[in-house]
Amino acid sequence: MNDIAQLFFVFYTGHSRILANFADRCQQEAVMSDLEENDFLEDHEIVSKSETVLDAASLYLKEIGYAPLLTAEEEVFYSRKALQGDESSRKRMIESNLRLVVKIARRYVNRGLSLLDLIEEGNLGLIRAVEKFDPEMGFRFSTYATWWIRQTIERGLMNQTRTIRLPIHIVKELNIYFKASQKLAQDLDHDPTAEEIAQLLNKPVEVVSRMLRHSERVSSIDVPVGREGDRMLVETIADEHPSDPEELAEGDDLHDSIEIWLEELSEKQREVIARRFGLRGYDVSTLESVGLEIGLTRERVRQIQVEALRKLRDIMKRHGLDSKILFEQK
Repeated sequence: MNDIAQLFFVFYTGHSRILANFADRCQQEAVMSDLEENDFLEDHEIVSKSETVLDAASLYLKEIGYAPLLTAEEEVFYSRKALQGDESSRKRMIESNLRLVVKIARRYVNRGLSLLDLIEEGNLGLIRAVEKFDPEMGFRFSTYATWWIRQTIERGLMNQTRTIRLPIHIVKELNIYFKASQKLAQDLDHDPTAEEIAQLLNKPVEVVSRMLRHSERVSSIDVPVGREGDRMLVETIADEHPSDPEELAEGDDLHDSIEIWLEELSEKQREVIARRFGLRGYDVSTLESVGLEIGLTRERVRQIQVEALRKLRDIMKRHGLDSKILFEQK
């Protein structure tokens, strides 16, 4: 079985770490080759891991280069059969688009994952795209697959380079903030502030600041601290919130998400929801009180609240969340 056939075999049997194994094998072969040539390695001679990974990537790129690209007609033919459950057609669709994954993965280098790891994440998105693609939609597969490949790579970057994993809807929102930050950095020639990002995205500064805190790297809690280095950071952290950690984390994430989702409502709907449920610095108020504060009747406030909650439920449904948790928050 050649390497490309092995790649697909492992994908189909559910083992997604093929590329890491591929790199390890290349490293072993490099070491064995040196041993055969020199009989022994000098005490201080090492094999450069970065060079080995680069060699592994080169070998992988060389091997996938043998897979022929599909014409538009072939793409329609194989994608239709793949939708019907034909495994050989599914394999052909994946194999002919592996180079697309590499092209996209290269845009994300130097962001915390090696090129091979980025390709691995992107390949998972490619497989998902093949499973979901319907040629009757009227556009080429590469257009459709690009979205899935980028999503899995970005999710992999956020999850694998963090100590704490974030919900995917937070990850997606952070990517929007990062892109805005990069654009502003180029335009302004300095790292943008939360206020500048908020102005560009037309979002409240407090929402932007809260979201950006999610992107901060977490230091190891085992790092030595103190003059003598005789204590660890974890020993110096006070427990100011003795609540159940899982409930606390879920509550914070939901609060941040609601702040983001409110931006999808109209200005009047945002104000009613914020005043009714005590968000954005407001105290919880009755329908009558909200009506008096914003100059509307109690019935009109109730109607706006119903419309806003319906929108929020739809938004949560899109993110795969149960809207009941909105009313479970204290």
